[in-house]
Amino acid sequence: MNLPAPAGKEVKQADLNLLTVLLDEDSVMGAIGAAQRLHLSSPAVSRTLGRIRKVTGDDILVRTGHTMTPTPYALGIREEVHRLVRQANAVLAPSRELDLAELERTFTVQCHDALASSVVPALVGRIAEQAPGVRLRVLAEHSADTDDLRHGRVDLELGGGTAGLPEFRSETLGTDPLAVVMRHGHPCAEDLDLPAYAAHPHVLVSRRGRLTAPIDDVLAAQGLRRKVIATVATVHSALRIAATSDALVTTTAILCRPLVEAFGLVTRPLPVESPEAPINCNWHQRYDSDLAHAWLRDQVRTTVVEVLAR
Repeated sequence: MNLPAPAGKEVKQADLNLLTVLLDEDSVMGAIGAAQRLHLSSPAVSRTLGRIRKVTGDDILVRTGHTMTPTPYALGIREEVHRLVRQANAVLAPSRELDLAELERTFTVQCHDALASSVVPALVGRIAEQAPGVRLRVLAEHSADTDDLRHGRVDLELGGGTAGLPEFRSETLGTDPLAVVMRHGHPCAEDLDLPAYAAHPHVLVSRRGRLTAPIDDVLAAQGLRRKVIATVATVHSALRIAATSDALVTTTAILCRPLVEAFGLVTRPLPVESPEAPINCNWHQRYDSDLAHAWLRDQVRTTVVEVLAR
């Protein structure tokens, strides 16, 4: 049975709460006590009943001596009103428990290919073990900034950048030292100093296609300048070039290890002091209190820490 609702009129959630309590009372004193439990005064109860009567076109409760008697219509809708209130409370009251066994959700993570190669395989295994109904969609980085994180098309961004606006959250999960990658038998494989580093050709990894990096400022302070022969969007592309030439690739040591090993390349420490590369996790503030999203962030955090510790 559906509650009728004439045009321009509606029953509020608070009105339904009161109605469910009043329909369970069988006396005037019981109705007064019920109103007090809901922190309503007698005039407030009268106004609420007045609104309900206007919406339904029924008296709902009538006085019979010292008792309040529900009308036949009120008795007919009592169970459905109870059900509607329970449903509304379930929708409006956020759940503070997460049942991973029952969780059905697809999360979208955006990251560069080094993170996808080193972190994602372990992350997928961890998620599948804990929450078999969860799917992970991994997207590559865009060459330019997008609104995907803001509009919910991406749940998490992983990489070196941070979100600058207050509506975004950012957490540094760890750092990765820089290293120089080269082919086996490279002239610098045995002795890589700063002049030799600058003298050889370089391939840069930049999603924006930049031809310089912070290391160039370090070289300039030493009166050195390197020759950049190419800039590519992914570590995979850069290492493919390094595998067939004398080009050097400066990248992260740990996250890039799976790709370096796949190409049969070698790494050497960067021949100059340089800050380690941060690994940041960015998300929109709308997910701060989302239990499933918080669980995902925890899985990502744990996985990154484990990968960096290897």
